[in-house]
Amino acid sequence: MKRLAKISSVFAILATILVLYFVSSSGIYHSGNAVFAQSSSLTIISLSSDNKLIGEGQFVISPNPFTGTGNYTIKDNSQDDTEKDKDGVIVLSGIKNGDYNIIQIDTTSGYSVDQIQKTIQVNNSSGVATFTDFPINNATASSTSTRSVTYTTKFECGSIFAGEGPLRPGHYDTDISLFNKQKFQIQVLWNSVPNNGPSSNAILLKMDSETSKSITCQDIRTALGNNNENFIEGFTIINVPLDSTLGGGITMTNPSSNDINVLDVQAFYTANALDTLPHEVIVDKISFYIIQDGSGKIPVNMMQKTLDMSIPSGLNQISDTEKKVKDVLAKQYTLSDDDLAKIVIRIKDVSVGVGVLIDDHAISLSTVKPELGS
Repeated sequence: MKRLAKISSVFAILATILVLYFVSSSGIYHSGNAVFAQSSSLTIISLSSDNKLIGEGQFVISPNPFTGTGNYTIKDNSQDDTEKDKDGVIVLSGIKNGDYNIIQIDTTSGYSVDQIQKTIQVNNSSGVATFTDFPINNATASSTSTRSVTYTTKFECGSIFAGEGPLRPGHYDTDISLFNKQKFQIQVLWNSVPNNGPSSNAILLKMDSETSKSITCQDIRTALGNNNENFIEGFTIINVPLDSTLGGGITMTNPSSNDINVLDVQAFYTANALDTLPHEVIVDKISFYIIQDGSGKIPVNMMQKTLDMSIPSGLNQISDTEKKVKDVLAKQYTLSDDDLAKIVIRIKDVSVGVGVLIDDHAISLSTVKPELGS
């Protein structure tokens, strides 16, 4: 038994040594098409459309995984790549924990870069981002075919309370509607660019045949990092890639204006253009009689009968109800102070209600025209 225990201990030690040697010498472990980096590291993998590793990839990482601020650019097999002997695999070790946005900006000749941004979380663990690059058929096809269709539309979102501009006080809303009129699924990338601010990250929408989606002010604020400013405006850019599987495999050669309108895109705007925003107000409904009119200016048929009027009222304010009624009569029948002194009224009843100011609501609809992209 003691001999078996010693043999087991020896095997355990040898197994540990082999594992440590394997990890320290290779830095990554391969299983099929998956690649896993060591802890506290970030692995970026570049693949072709047939799942083969592609070298010479270049990427921008935000924020810098070593400093936590700014941007960081890394190229396959460069100095900071701890996996220099393997094309298509970049490993960054010893990075800080955090969420990282990764964009591919270059790849090997003959391939197009993967335009979809990847967001990876690293928290005392390994993060893996995979990019797929598709081959470019040839120079002629590339120069004569469009690679994307772009729709650009304005957005106005939020409330303006005073004279801070740029529009009149009111509440403004935007709803951008997309309709896929094709007979196949299309994938759409959109991002928002606020005035005097940085662009949001691209967001991917998958749209089945003959379905619609909308981009609202809430979506725009979320894309801009849950922007909570009272009012934001800018542009939303909607891009439909065509000459890759991202866009459903569409290829257009010398397309006409009708061909490029892959989607129906319409922007719906609403605006409240009041000097102040609609809000609830307290209203007093006053019932009264006109007992005597010494001025002779009030119609006879108004005498000795129940009359009603409604006027705004303040909360917890003491006011002269009889004077309020006489002020309204003076305005309606052009009564002077001497005339009002000759009029006798009696208040029958006062009731309190809540009303809402009239909402001067405006709406407009704009059809967004597409533009060709390279």
